[in-house]
Amino acid sequence: SCSRAKDVTMPAKLPVNFFSTRSAVIDLFRGQLDYADQLRQDSEIVLYFFYAPWCGQSIAAREEIEHVASRLSDQVLFVAVNCWWNQGKCRKQKHFFYFPVIHLYHRSFGPIEYKGPMSAVYIEKFVRRVMTPLLYISSRSKLLDFLSNYEPGVVGFFEFNASPQPPGYLTFFTSALHSLKKDYLGTIRFGVVTDKRVAQEISLVHSGSVYLHRHANTSLIYPKDIMNFTAENICKWALENREMLIRWLRPHGGKSLLLNNELKKGPALLIFIPYNPLAEIHPLLDEITKVALEYHKCNKSQAAEPDLQHVGDSDSPAFDSSDAQLKLSETFPIAKYPCCNTVVLPQWHSISRTHNVCELCVNQTLGVKPNKVHVPHCNFLEIEAALDSFYLQEHTFFQVISNTIECSNFLSFYSPFSYYTACCRTVNRHFLSLISSEKTIFQTPKVAFSSHGRKDNTQFSIPHIEDRNCFIPDLNISSTNITGLSCRTNKTLNLYLLDSNLFWIYAERLGASRSTHFKEFAAIVDLKEEVHYVLDQNQSLVGPTLENFIKNFSVLYSPLKRHLVDDPSVHFHEEHVVTEVTTNTFHETVFLSAKNVLLLYYAQWCGFCASLNHIFIQLARLLPPDSFTVARIDVTRNDLPWEFMTDRLPTILFFPHQRKEQSVKFPEDFSVNLPNLLKFILHHSSLSSAEPCTKECLHKESVLQQGHISHLEREIQKLRSEISALHQAHDQLEAQLSEARREEQRLQQQKHTLEKQHKTLQLHSEQLQATYDQKNQELLEMAEKLQELADASENLLKENALLRILVASRGGKLQSKDEIKESLQSEQTLSEDNDISLSTAPAALQEKRIDNIDTIETEHSSGNRTE
Repeated sequence: SCSRAKDVTMPAKLPVNFFSTRSAVIDLFRGQLDYADQLRQDSEIVLYFFYAPWCGQSIAAREEIEHVASRLSDQVLFVAVNCWWNQGKCRKQKHFFYFPVIHLYHRSFGPIEYKGPMSAVYIEKFVRRVMTPLLYISSRSKLLDFLSNYEPGVVGFFEFNASPQPPGYLTFFTSALHSLKKDYLGTIRFGVVTDKRVAQEISLVHSGSVYLHRHANTSLIYPKDIMNFTAENICKWALENREMLIRWLRPHGGKSLLLNNELKKGPALLIFIPYNPLAEIHPLLDEITKVALEYHKCNKSQAAEPDLQHVGDSDSPAFDSSDAQLKLSETFPIAKYPCCNTVVLPQWHSISRTHNVCELCVNQTLGVKPNKVHVPHCNFLEIEAALDSFYLQEHTFFQVISNTIECSNFLSFYSPFSYYTACCRTVNRHFLSLISSEKTIFQTPKVAFSSHGRKDNTQFSIPHIEDRNCFIPDLNISSTNITGLSCRTNKTLNLYLLDSNLFWIYAERLGASRSTHFKEFAAIVDLKEEVHYVLDQNQSLVGPTLENFIKNFSVLYSPLKRHLVDDPSVHFHEEHVVTEVTTNTFHETVFLSAKNVLLLYYAQWCGFCASLNHIFIQLARLLPPDSFTVARIDVTRNDLPWEFMTDRLPTILFFPHQRKEQSVKFPEDFSVNLPNLLKFILHHSSLSSAEPCTKECLHKESVLQQGHISHLEREIQKLRSEISALHQAHDQLEAQLSEARREEQRLQQQKHTLEKQHKTLQLHSEQLQATYDQKNQELLEMAEKLQELADASENLLKENALLRILVASRGGKLQSKDEIKESLQSEQTLSEDNDISLSTAPAALQEKRIDNIDTIETEHSSGNRTE
């Protein structure tokens, strides 16, 4: 039985240097974690950079780490460890789920993992925070600078007179490191005060006291009598009681619920600003911080300062002195009561671009004044009652067109001690958006009261909350109106900051321009209401602009315009039979157009929607272009107003030109084809209006219908000619098809004949192959026999040569024998006379010897022949 083959694996290549040999980073590319621990024993601050050589994020962060190392190598030891080499100790001991990983050690404390952006400035900032977790506060001015920062501040007071390290100092120092370990953003700043006089500024008397500063709430002192004075407890206490007025968001780029979790908390103001963590001053951030502090400053008595919301801006020409403010409060009592809401009335006509904007306020100055009590000055129930009374008299302010502010007083139905005041004015948004910020913006109109209340004129105006400073040019907005607004509205905003240098792609998705040079952007996202608002990028991102943006969102009837995502891929310079509608062109194409509009809702992924394209193209060619518009909109790339949203695709809506608000949906039980669409359009476009039609109207209607009929007749004639052309083409195609069928039959017969010939040739080929194999076998056998004969002939030739040699040697021996015999005979003849008796024996012996020699030679010859 065959055994299973073993798996063959190629061993991993040996690791190489990840960092340059000239870099300030020690590169342990073989994962020598034990050696890294030895290096850490000799350094105060150590940064470990765990990487994988194949990881793109590790490769991208390598240059950032080298940049930081070049700046801090004299104070920090930078060690890079390859944690992917399978034979290294780092891979065996560490089990990371992602790369790269940065760990910092402050002497024996650590590891402190850095989870921020892999940018050199952010890494360096974090390393410096680890190097100096405590900020030394030596004077009162430095203490004020420390506490004025938007980040929470923890201050410890320790006297260094008694000993080099007073009791509790190392614990406080370690708690600062614990804070960095638990919060990589470093939102809590730790400072230490050694001067008793400076400590007394924040009510710290005893050495070892810890103070947590908060702007909008009461500051705290660490309760030593309740909690043990340990580093973990101090850090936990600071994190639990810190005040987050504004928070940084730094998504790491992967799948995360960071934004979702924050947006679920409520409406969020996302501010994108270019941020350099290493910069010493941040003017824009300071301005945003000031706005955030004012927005959350709820600890002041609202009853004691009721005029904060309606005080004029001191920088405005209309409010140049305190006397002017006093005069305003005297001549305009409404300014004393900030319990107001802005109401934007709808357009009085569908084609009008003007609105009546009213400021509705609750007053308690009419009639008998009740005793003054310290209660919240603005109650939502009072506002609701005021709105109910206002809407009952809405007709009074609905169709009035006035360039002046008209104020009306009307009594409350719920309280005899209060009345309501509504100040309204007509505003043209399109016209006023073009007005520049010149002195004419601050010109004050006349304020006139209607017959509902007393009349009075003043040169000052009531500040109004709108989406721009120039929306109502003569109503300036106070910079102090935002104070404590987070506690006076149920639309409280959570403020977030994002670095536009790193996360500008999020701003673009929210509506920021891709071509802007200044990466500053602000947007409000309300996840619950599924809307978001964008601050106009033509305005600079400064404090007053943000304040107006926040106030516009906070009012009960916000004048902000919802931002809808538009499809940037649509090119409007191209002319098509079917008009492509986007978010920006929806209102203009559908509502402002004087034509009947048939709109198709579709999506790129909808296959059935794509099958309707040819039907709508034919329909657009049939309908007269001067009266009908056939359009479509991609609902996946464009946002629509909620009243025109749909949960089914495709959806077809028809908007009659005289009744655009009475759109009609194509019945779902009807098949979408050209005849049904024509019937649907003609039926709903020819409905009689609500008003009786005159003779002139009937004449125009008959002319229009006659024009439609003639147009349709021309189109029908075109269709008939096309049908006849199609019939001719059909006949030609039938003839071509019959010819093709005959050609196919002929080819089939040829195919069968060729198949038979192929089979015959295949059989003949097999026979030839068999004959070839047989002949080849015979030739092989004959070759073997010839080889045998050649071998036998060669053996015979060798034997013949041997025989010749033996014959020649035998002849030589016989000749020598004859010579010996002759010599013996001559000797015998000579010696016969002397010794006849002795000659007989030697002769016999000689003969015998010769015979023996002949016998031996004969045997030798026979043996050679046998071989």
